[in-house]
Amino acid sequence: MLSTVKSLKVSYNPINEANTFTNGDTVSGQVTLEVVKDCQINSLSVKFKGKARVMWTERHGNTTATYHSKEKYFIIKHYFIHDKTPTDSSVVAPGCHVYPFTFQIPFKKMPPSFKGADGKIAYSLEARLSRSLRIDKKDTTELTFVPRVDWSQDPELGPQHESKDKKMKLFNSGSVSMDVSLEKTGFFQGEALRVLACIQNNSSREIKPKFCLYRKHCFFAKGRRRVHTKDLLKEVGEPIPPSAHQKVTRVITIPQDIEPSISGCGIITAEHRLRVYLDVKYASDPEIKFPIAILRSPQVPAAPPYPETAAPYPAGAGAGAAAAFGFANPGPPQPPPAALNPFDPPPPYGAYNLYPPMTGFGTERQ
Repeated sequence: MLSTVKSLKVSYNPINEANTFTNGDTVSGQVTLEVVKDCQINSLSVKFKGKARVMWTERHGNTTATYHSKEKYFIIKHYFIHDKTPTDSSVVAPGCHVYPFTFQIPFKKMPPSFKGADGKIAYSLEARLSRSLRIDKKDTTELTFVPRVDWSQDPELGPQHESKDKKMKLFNSGSVSMDVSLEKTGFFQGEALRVLACIQNNSSREIKPKFCLYRKHCFFAKGRRRVHTKDLLKEVGEPIPPSAHQKVTRVITIPQDIEPSISGCGIITAEHRLRVYLDVKYASDPEIKFPIAILRSPQVPAAPPYPETAAPYPAGAGAGAAAAFGFANPGPPQPPPAALNPFDPPPPYGAYNLYPPMTGFGTERQ
């Protein structure tokens, strides 16, 4: 039997070449409904939401346990057709019907879009069609969210320094030591990371300095943690002979396509580490691990202060910190355009047949 509803589709309009969105951006699109004959509809809506979700299973003896958790950032919903009572319905004539919508992404701190082995952070649009005595019909599409962040103001992205000494045993004698420094902690995609190391080889064998950049995904639920690690690149330095002292400088280029680090999510983190170690034959390798923050390429401008919590920066604020961490001084942030001012609600839906009301935010954690 031919279905009355031929198709239901939700889509959005890209606003840049990267097809990304950030805080305060306008997300406009359309819900397209095609029916082959008169169709009675209880409701037709579109929902814009941001949330994180994790789920995995573990085997404990003969029992399989499932761990899951969710974190919600916002929910905005708009009805194109919405009857007040269950007995009422609206009739849509045969043909293709297009329902435009526009939402504004909230000015609040939220993590970027992410997809991992046991969880994801997703920002999506969902169209839903409800009819009496029928299963609801849905269509969903996801968009890529990149938060506005002024990394130059983060004091945790400063220089790093660690030392390590190891006394050789068994098939080796003597000792080795290394003193390693990084100029900063935060690096953009494609940026050069410079490692400065002073290595003292007082052992009876030659050693090789090695470098490994790896990522670490952590998922949290019900007091448990699930971890996945993956080596992203490895490099090997020149051998250092016995009874020698050398200063080693290694420049490692951060891959352009590496995923950014993620913080600010209570159930998912994406971290990066630089492991600097000495390859010693017939002995365990002494190592130092540095936390590295991978930052998205600066295609999205630094954010103005969040209107609901922060005060405007004074002129020139943060210049010293930016210089210390190797970032260019962005200057005093500019306020967002008037159309995106979070203190002003968007125009009423009827004014342009586009804007749904900015209500229905959900921030509770489940």
